[in-house]
Amino acid sequence: MSFYEDRILPHIIDKACSMGQVMKLRSQLVPRARGRVLEVGMGSGINLEFYNQDHVEMVYGLEPSEGMRRKALPNLGRSPVRVEWLDLPGEKIPLQDNSVDTVLLTFTLCTIPDWHTALLQMKRVLKPGGDLLFLEHGEAPHDTTRKWQHRVTPGWRKLAGGCHLNRHIAELIEHAGFEIQELENLYMPNAPKIAGYIYKGRATKPE
Repeated sequence: MSFYEDRILPHIIDKACSMGQVMKLRSQLVPRARGRVLEVGMGSGINLEFYNQDHVEMVYGLEPSEGMRRKALPNLGRSPVRVEWLDLPGEKIPLQDNSVDTVLLTFTLCTIPDWHTALLQMKRVLKPGGDLLFLEHGEAPHDTTRKWQHRVTPGWRKLAGGCHLNRHIAELIEHAGFEIQELENLYMPNAPKIAGYIYKGRATKPE
C-alpha cells in the first residue's frame, strides 16, 4: 500500500463521505439495521452514530484499510453499539453462513474490485429473509451524465481508492440473487452529477 493510500486517501474519503447531504441520507437508512449487523466497508465509522442500540445486537465492521481503521478510532470510542473489526476485503467475509440479520452497504460497492464475489459472500452470511440495506452512488440514467461517468472513471479510480462512477448498483445487487424490495434514486443536491446519482434502498435474501 502506498503512502497516499495509507495516509492521505483515508482523510479525503472521510471528508467526502461525511458531507451534510451524505449524512442526511445515512441517517435515513442506518437506523433500519436490526440484530447482528455486517457493515461492509465500515471505513472511518461514520455510520456508527446512526445505529439504534435498542435494535442492534452488535456490528461486524469489515474494513481492509489500516488507514481507515485508524481514522475510525474516535468514532469507535463514541459508538452506541458494540463493534468487532474484520480486517479483510468484501470478497473474503470470515463469518458463518446465515449468521447476520442485516448487511449494510454505504458507498462501498463502487470500490470493491470483484463486486460479484463480494455480494455472493454477503448473501451467504445473511440469514434467509434478512435485509441488505444500501446507499450507493453509481450509473446515472441520463445519456450525457452517463457518457461522462464512463469517460472519467478510469482516472477517477486511481485517485479515489478504486471508486467506479459507472456501476449500475441495482443491477449488481439483483445479479447476485438478492430481491430488491425498495429503491429510491436521486441526484444528491450540490454534488457533481457524475458522482452524485444515488441508489438507496433495501433488498432481501430469498427465504
